[in-house]
Amino acid sequence: MIAERWAVALLRVFLVLLFGVLVVFQVMSLPGQFAHMAQESPDMAHLRWPLTAITVFWVLCVQVVVVSTWRLLTLVKNDQIFSEASLKWVDAIVWAIAAAWVVFVGVFLWVGFNADDPGVPLMLFLMLIGLSVLGLLMVVMRALLRQATTLRDDMESVI
Repeated sequence: MIAERWAVALLRVFLVLLFGVLVVFQVMSLPGQFAHMAQESPDMAHLRWPLTAITVFWVLCVQVVVVSTWRLLTLVKNDQIFSEASLKWVDAIVWAIAAAWVVFVGVFLWVGFNADDPGVPLMLFLMLIGLSVLGLLMVVMRALLRQATTLRDDMESVI
């Protein structure tokens, strides 16, 4: 139990750090990077705003996962993880991953059809497979949580 408390506390510290870094990326780094790209490569300047919007959206999806994970940790701490409330937060994670995946597929297809060299599309394909595995893993974990919640409810009704 002590190890669980330490793990939850440490995970919360890292979630706060991650969220802070994501905000810096969202507000300063990504818009600044694409503005710099537009200045350095005027032929690519038309991609500045679409790339900014897409990457900021992906960061937003990660932020949804971070906040949902925080809420799930609160449920773990309060011994309420096997409840309907936890399913809502897991759903938020699944939908955030799904939204990021759909946009990533669009980027992958656009890059794939416009690439001169297979390196970047192959790297994006590898990332797409990884994101697909993560999303499907979350769907399976949600199903397991649903079963555990049902079993816990059944056990409580018996006792």
